[in-house]
Amino acid sequence: MDKDRFILEVSKLGIDLTDEMLMKLDAYYKLLIEWNQKINLTAITDKKEVYLKHFYDSLTLVRVIDLNKEETLCDIGTGAGFPGLVLKIVFPHLEVTLVDALNKRVNFLQLVCDKLGLDNVECIHARAEEYALKNRDKFDVVTARAVASLNILLEYSIPLVKVSKYFIALKGNEKKNYSKALEVLNSKIIQIDKFLLPVESSQRTLIKIEKTGKTLDKYPRRYAEIKKRPL
Repeated sequence: MDKDRFILEVSKLGIDLTDEMLMKLDAYYKLLIEWNQKINLTAITDKKEVYLKHFYDSLTLVRVIDLNKEETLCDIGTGAGFPGLVLKIVFPHLEVTLVDALNKRVNFLQLVCDKLGLDNVECIHARAEEYALKNRDKFDVVTARAVASLNILLEYSIPLVKVSKYFIALKGNEKKNYSKALEVLNSKIIQIDKFLLPVESSQRTLIKIEKTGKTLDKYPRRYAEIKKRPL
């Protein structure tokens, strides 16, 4: 996806990209490629592929939520910053928290924020379930992109979400049963949006989940227990 096609497809999502946003995305891409030679950030390095599979894909979140009406967003397992850092560039009013378990990636994210002059971004080195223990009911929106199966992601994410606010999973094709996790964690699915990426037509699924009540203090459990006995 070249830049003109990117601008066109993003406009179909209802987003009008400014010159400043495009400049920051381009600078982000250059830093991603530079630092990918030093640490493993992404297997996708071709510019057209990055704009399609990382930048555009991150922005598809707006298909299920109006981010102009939200204030705080947490992206768990953010990796090289997808979708959280892309969303911050395009929705600069958001207060964004990026959480990743690998310190090298967190250092890269902080570098990008510094170079691009992005404020109100916290880059956190932590496991998601550990971060959630001390940051319950904190965010309007929590996102995760292909981090784990949804029943596991829910236990990581729902404790972070404010009651009546949202967790949105960006998935390929989710097939596992997660109804028990929804019930235990006081949450419900309010929208599932399946679509194809432009250009290559690979399938994507956005799963929007509302937190309907407080999460029991026992969740999230320790990582080993979550993996051994997922909800």
